[in-house]
Order: sequence, then structure tokens, then C-alpha cells
Amino acid sequence: MKSFLAYMGGKSLLANKIIPKIPEHKCYVEVFAGAAWLMFKKDEAVSDVEIINDINADLVTLYRVVKHHLEEFIRYFKWILVSRDEFYRFRKEDPETLTDIQRAVRFYYLLKLGYAARIKDPSFSIATTSKPRLNLLRIEEELSAVHLRLSRVYIENRAYNEVFTRFDKPDTFFYVDPPYYGCEDYYGDGIFDRSDFVKLRDILSGISGRFILSINDGDYIRDLFKAFHIEMVETSYSAGGANKKKRVNELLIMNFTPKKN
Repeated sequence: MKSFLAYMGGKSLLANKIIPKIPEHKCYVEVFAGAAWLMFKKDEAVSDVEIINDINADLVTLYRVVKHHLEEFIRYFKWILVSRDEFYRFRKEDPETLTDIQRAVRFYYLLKLGYAARIKDPSFSIATTSKPRLNLLRIEEELSAVHLRLSRVYIENRAYNEVFTRFDKPDTFFYVDPPYYGCEDYYGDGIFDRSDFVKLRDILSGISGRFILSINDGDYIRDLFKAFHIEMVETSYSAGGANKKKRVNELLIMNFTPKKN
């Protein structure tokens, strides 16, 4: 199953390399969920409990609305156009003044039609070579399976350190996908900064559960997490179209040695 979101830093291409490395567990937790590609792609039967968390309140509201109020969410799109004017009208709205359903509609619209799914300062994306990513006639079809998949998933809106404190157990598995090193402010100001990598390392050093952390490759990250098991994998980054894909190396950092397949 695919995620229903395009999201900066999403793991659509890397998920199939990470999932086989996940150890046995009872509770599955995504600390920086974003588009939650691993949760959507993995077999839900391997986890007794599933939890996704993100600090972005707009994103968490979208997940909750699709889970609990899909019919009303879809109804709003009957009156919406795919247009630049509509995009910037949504962008100007203060989400704090909207109902949860209106807030979810606004955020979904901006993500689907914004260039490179940017969270900060989104801009309208249009091309002469491709159709809009938002198909107003197929929203119900596209989201029905997502609605069912989320039915057993807990959705949290906590700071990352609180997630580890609340859910760490010996039989918990954490997937940790923080902002990339050098891209800390891409998701908003004051959410995650360079010093948080040290804080995250210290937290991961003390948990009793298992984790996989995915991050862009670099000397600083390799040195910071050198006490853990580190594997390098190749993947692609893309922004603004398939013609701009770039092959890169990414690190998978773990506090266990995965089984060889």
C-alpha cells in the first residue's frame, strides 16, 4: 500500500530496503511520521499496536480527519477548483481559525498542488507535461483504503523526546526519520535544529526498545552515531519532477544487527 501524501523527505523509495530489517516487536512507532511510508507499506499484521507521531499539527489533523471523517472531508472537494488563485487563498488562511475538517482540506490541497510538497512557503506547481497531482474525481477512491488502514493506528502530536519517554518498552520498535542534516528548518522554524541530533543520539543510547534511524550520509552523522550499527544504502532524492532525481547514499543506524535475508 502507498501513502496518500507527497511529503518532503518521504521514504517512498527507501521503505522497501528498511522494512526487511525491522526486528520482531509488538508496538510499532514512527517518531517523525511525515507521509508514514513505512507504516503504509509494511504488513500491519506484524505489529500488535501501531503509533504514528508528528509535531506538525496540520499533518496530524489531516490523518485524524481521514481516519474519522472521510465522507465530510471528501464533500468539501466538490466545491474546489484546481487553480493558482485557490491555492494562494488557502495559503493565506490561518489554520487556527478553521474547523478540523477545513484545516485538513487546506493542508491536503497545499501539499498535493504545491511545488516539491514544501511545508514552508509553499508555491503553486503547474507544468505543461503532467496532470495535477490532485484529481478531484478520484479522491474518495484514493482515500478509502487509507481510511481503513488508519482505523487501528494511534495518531499522536508530540515532541520527539516525549514519544520515546511514553512508548519505550523492550518490545517497542521505533522508526526514526528526523529532518536531514543541513535541512533542519525545512519543516518550520524552531521545530528541530542542529543541536537536536545530539539530543536524539543521547535518547537513543538509553532506550530499551529497538530502532532504525534513517539520515543523509555525512562525516558528522557517522561520527555522532558511531556507537551504533550503521549501514549505507543507495536511494534517490527528487523534488519538482522525475527528471530531477539524484542518486545518493543514506545511512540506516540501528541499535541491533539486522538479520541477513
